[in-house]
Amino acid sequence: MEILIIGAGAMGGLFATLLAPHARVRLLTTNADHARAINGQGLILTAMDGSVGATPVTVLTEPGDLRADLVLICTKSRSTEAAAATARWLLADDGLVLTLQNGLGNLERLVAAVGAGRAVAGVTSQAAMLLAPGHVRHAGCGPTVLGCGPGQAGQLAHVADLFNRASIETRVADNVDALLWSKLIVNAGINGLAALLRVHNGVLALVPECETLLAEAVAEAVAVARALHIDLPAGRQVDRVKQVCGLTAANRASMLQDVLRGAPTEIDAINGAIAAKGQELGIPTPVNQLLTRLIKALEATASHRIEPFSSSTSPQETPCPRKS
Repeated sequence: MEILIIGAGAMGGLFATLLAPHARVRLLTTNADHARAINGQGLILTAMDGSVGATPVTVLTEPGDLRADLVLICTKSRSTEAAAATARWLLADDGLVLTLQNGLGNLERLVAAVGAGRAVAGVTSQAAMLLAPGHVRHAGCGPTVLGCGPGQAGQLAHVADLFNRASIETRVADNVDALLWSKLIVNAGINGLAALLRVHNGVLALVPECETLLAEAVAEAVAVARALHIDLPAGRQVDRVKQVCGLTAANRASMLQDVLRGAPTEIDAINGAIAAKGQELGIPTPVNQLLTRLIKALEATASHRIEPFSSSTSPQETPCPRKS
């Protein structure tokens, strides 16, 4: 199978490393330093047991004229439209485009680009961190679920079989909306809080003050999902999110990784999307609204951050911005 992964960050790198021994995998990235590192030394993976290995993976900065049976979208949600446009030109006639991205709206953008029959959304509990150009750490392991649309069962069974052979535990399910909202609720409870507090996922389920905020954000998201008649998994959603915190206890949430490197986050596609849907439906979402505003303020003040310093050094203060 010819696989193209668009987005060579933490998750793209993890899936490329796991899939490369079982298929022909190519990575597409706009990060030239990242591409040079991978082409020079292979894609280095620090596994969950601490072992380190390098996997040869072809990485591209220009798509060329290749044709892929499966295009895996691993970009941030803000880059989905550009990724979808690229996928439209590179996808084989009978190929599939699969998004495992966070948040809402990604599948709709892919459908607009390649058609409903060739676009698939899935969710994954795999977790990864980008340690350096060309170096990924596998930070958490969990199931991947692919949402099956009309006429896609055969193709997705083949994809799931490939993923399972690559030690990516995968199954196929019918209810795409339930899958996306299930993952959205997890992200709503974890990502914004972890980014604001700058803590690993596991802390959120252990510290009572964090746990309360997590539960409130999740409860609002569940209320919006219920109003939309989303068929959520059975059981208490807060407990499910806390379980994910435990399974990925040592992981830095993707939004925290963005904040730490001063990159834009996906807050609009996660907590912001919940707040927007809540406003449409007349459902209060004050915690998700506040998390969205705080993350946006954090992004806007990135260049003015006061950094920690020791008593033996003088702080380098960043002047306040002036209004023009």
